[in-house]
Amino acid sequence: MTQAERRLYLIQQLLKERPRYAGMEIPKDEEEQKRMLRSLFNLRLPRPAGWKFLGVQDAYLQEEIKRKGITDFARLRPVQEGIYLWQGDITTLRCDAVVNAANSQMLGCFVPCHGCIDNAIHTFAGVQLRLACAQFMQEQGHEEETGKAKITPAFNLPCRYVLHTVGPIVSGCLTKRDEELLASCYRSCMELAAKYRLKSIAFCCISTGEFHFPNERAAEIAIQTVKVCREHTNSKMEAIFNVFKETDLNIYRKLLGAN
Repeated sequence: MTQAERRLYLIQQLLKERPRYAGMEIPKDEEEQKRMLRSLFNLRLPRPAGWKFLGVQDAYLQEEIKRKGITDFARLRPVQEGIYLWQGDITTLRCDAVVNAANSQMLGCFVPCHGCIDNAIHTFAGVQLRLACAQFMQEQGHEEETGKAKITPAFNLPCRYVLHTVGPIVSGCLTKRDEELLASCYRSCMELAAKYRLKSIAFCCISTGEFHFPNERAAEIAIQTVKVCREHTNSKMEAIFNVFKETDLNIYRKLLGAN
């Protein structure tokens, strides 16, 4: 199958799962088809999929990620010992684990084509990720606590694992408790990565988007917590701070003393 044929097949199968969308016209434009497919991925509830669907989906997503351009962590240069700064799409980074800024349900973002990192990671990992998250949440029996972390396979992403953590939601003035919870997110991820003997971990900017944590203070907490974790455990784990916006990149550069 060509990439276009895979895309059409996936759209058709996902539409069949939603009877109220029966008869919906599939656009002919490639970008509109991609948007429709992503929306259907985002809306799909956590449930098993057939082997043929998964085979086509996996081939499609891996090719899409390849076309976006995969960055191998091994080619990055540290700004300090064990600390890296990288601006790019975290779904294209090849390393041991990437961190997902999740919500307390831990099922990914259900808003079609939303711009959050949770949406992007679940979209390009594939439908297997939402099902895996649903299974461990069912076993847990309650929503995930803020500051904790869970690990899943990364499925179609170039990394090996995804670490899911729920950051604090800032309402009004930033509090000491908000800061403690954000530090706990980074600490929990580092501890979980160490437990699984991972050698590299890429952090997104946890809580700074939809959860309204001030960017500069979040960056200070992120860097300080990761450095303390590495020192206290004598860890050789490589930490990558992944930023998407130029303003965030400048904040991290300043705090790390990077050019």
